Amino acid sequence: MRFFIDFDNGDLIRGWIVPDNPLAISRVVVAVDGRRMAEIPAAIVDEAFKRNGWHSTGQCTFELTDGTVPGLSDLRRLELYDADTNVMIYRRVPRDGLVMQRVLLLNTGIHPETVIQGTLFRHFQQSYFGLHRMSDEILTSIFASQAMPSSLLSGSIVVPRYESLFTPDLMLTTILLHDPHVEMATRMLWLRARAQAAADPARSWRVGRHAESALFAEDCDFTDVKSLKRFFKMLPEAAYHLLYNPLTRQLGTRLPDDRVHPGNSIVAIEILARVGIVGHRDYFEAFVSTLLDRLGIDEAVPAPTPIPSEALALAERLRSVKAVADMLVFDIAMSDAVRGSVAKGWAN
Repeated sequence: MRFFIDFDNGDLIRGWIVPDNPLAISRVVVAVDGRRMAEIPAAIVDEAFKRNGWHSTGQCTFELTDGTVPGLSDLRRLELYDADTNVMIYRRVPRDGLVMQRVLLLNTGIHPETVIQGTLFRHFQQSYFGLHRMSDEILTSIFASQAMPSSLLSGSIVVPRYESLFTPDLMLTTILLHDPHVEMATRMLWLRARAQAAADPARSWRVGRHAESALFAEDCDFTDVKSLKRFFKMLPEAAYHLLYNPLTRQLGTRLPDDRVHPGNSIVAIEILARVGIVGHRDYFEAFVSTLLDRLGIDEAVPAPTPIPSEALALAERLRSVKAVADMLVFDIAMSDAVRGSVAKGWAN
């Protein structure tokens, strides 16, 4: 599914949605205060969609007016969704006090930066979280849209694939790095927490490609170093993929399943240098303070989500396992460099 909003003139909103099914006619849902007000099918044919091979008929453009949505011109708030995917394609809100900037928070941890998202959310016209779960077509539509000058975007997408859409004149990019050993421990515990679902035939689909890895992690004693060494010798492929230099994979490859080579670490460092605001979770306050100041938001810096003691203890054990050092060599180099730079700058 692709979409675009051409304009919102108050009494007229025009845009288009190209559905995944090239024979289908797209429909836009209008919601006000969480209540569904109308469902409008695309009625305008644009031959360009046919020429580009996106749609068989080109009937993808819609127009919303006071006739199709009673009181449209007086509605200060509304949301538009694609009827088939339920993806929000536009939000109208009063612009007083909004941050008129597009901001991308690149999540490097397996858990999203919910504390930061929660602090920033109300200052933007619309937000998209969990970008890595969306299709390539939807992501491209979100990044390329000019109808969303106030947007907060967040997710753990692979950056090189979309970096051309992140130029400084279009978007402020931000990234918060995590200690690689703590992140690996967090990912291992994340796997083990899904073992019960993986063992249930009715729920294993929720775990997807990580079902085997989750069951494998459950059989390992993470409190024993010898058991950890065996764990890394016998890793299933999906687990290896999840744990091997994840930061380098995110910043240095174009596809989630690409293999990571030493050359990818160079690409990752170059991309990291082009990110607008770079921080380290060990200096969470420094990162959030810088971000709030850059956006002109007068908010208290929230406390970071506590790292579970189990993850911290496991991370310490992982530091003594040679296989772990080999698996995180690129990420450790980047993390240490950023941590040192932030520590020096924040102290001054």
